Amino acid sequence: MASSILQALMWVVALSLCISSTECLTGDSIIDHSQSVDGGLCFNLIGPSGYTCLEHTAQTKDGFLLGLQRVSSGILNLGAQTGPPVLLLHGLFMAGDIWFMDSPNESLGFILADHGFDVWVGNIRGTKWSHAHESLSDGDKEFWDWSWEEMALYDLETMLSYINSKTGSKVFVVGHSQGTIMSLAAFTQPDIVRMVEAAALLSPISYLDHITSKLVLNLVHVYFDEALGLLGMHQLNLKSDILTNMIESVCDGHLDCSELLSPLTGENCCFNNSRVDVYLEYEPHPTSVKNLKHLFQMIRKGTFARYDYGSIKNLLQYGKLKPPTFDLSKIPESLPIWMAHGGNDALGDVIDVQHTLKELKSKPNVLFLEDYGHIDFLLSTRGYEDLYDNMINFFKSCEMSS
Repeated sequence: MASSILQALMWVVALSLCISSTECLTGDSIIDHSQSVDGGLCFNLIGPSGYTCLEHTAQTKDGFLLGLQRVSSGILNLGAQTGPPVLLLHGLFMAGDIWFMDSPNESLGFILADHGFDVWVGNIRGTKWSHAHESLSDGDKEFWDWSWEEMALYDLETMLSYINSKTGSKVFVVGHSQGTIMSLAAFTQPDIVRMVEAAALLSPISYLDHITSKLVLNLVHVYFDEALGLLGMHQLNLKSDILTNMIESVCDGHLDCSELLSPLTGENCCFNNSRVDVYLEYEPHPTSVKNLKHLFQMIRKGTFARYDYGSIKNLLQYGKLKPPTFDLSKIPESLPIWMAHGGNDALGDVIDVQHTLKELKSKPNVLFLEDYGHIDFLLSTRGYEDLYDNMINFFKSCEMSS
């Protein structure tokens, strides 16, 4: 009990210090390490592991410049790539680097490349690798005026269109957490889903009203998102020296970092504590306060809907008092879907996953891992045997049938 209180207190203190820090308000640490300065994700993380990696940029309809990386195994030539394209979509406070954080035989991005897939790494707006706009700077309020809704309807649509234009093929989509929210919302749109061959969803989320994360529930209860708005904040950047140093010092022999994560993500069975310094070198990435507010709306209201501006603004924006919902029954029954979720996942609760499954017309392939928490689906030391081999077999069966 005392341990769990300490863990929750550490997170709250870290968040409070970060919010009061100028660094969190300005995002200077992200600007100083922009893609144009340090050579990009390929140069820093993927290429040094011996994989062929090329940087691409795609522009959304609302002007954001998204970084995409195209990856193939070191034993293959990218120009001769024969496998189908796969797009990787990361979660909240993450970016495309999260798929390459561990060794090549443990990281999904490397594993897919080694199996001959044409791997494309997605980075949503506002993250380190997609931190630019055609006319706005990140100091502009308008730069941060978006939530996962825009990620789904603009960012994902742009990524899929770009990959489709380069490969001439439909795309396999892999999402984790927020990446699954984006995917499920986007797949209800006929013009987007037609570009998708199949989808694999890790910790799938469309409903959040049964989450058990102690930290998140506490922040929702005290209207943390509203407080950020009252402070005039538009971005939430936790990549501060204060937070990073605090976590590193606590994890350096004083506390099991997998336990430190438990109040947020649920107990993770297979998190690799020895890699914490590597993870913190890249994570976390910034997001918008509006995005956090949208997610908290989902928790409070129990809906999978567009952003709620309030009755009057909803009338102006949507022509109705309440925001429209994303109807999961509109996802084509013909779209093959594979899902993996865990019994210890405090963010992707089993009840909420069942709610999602009931609304889908199709019957997805479902893998349930009783001892997995939220982060295990990305950074498990047993990821290949528990998850990825099953996913790859699913993709290959879809490829054969198509």
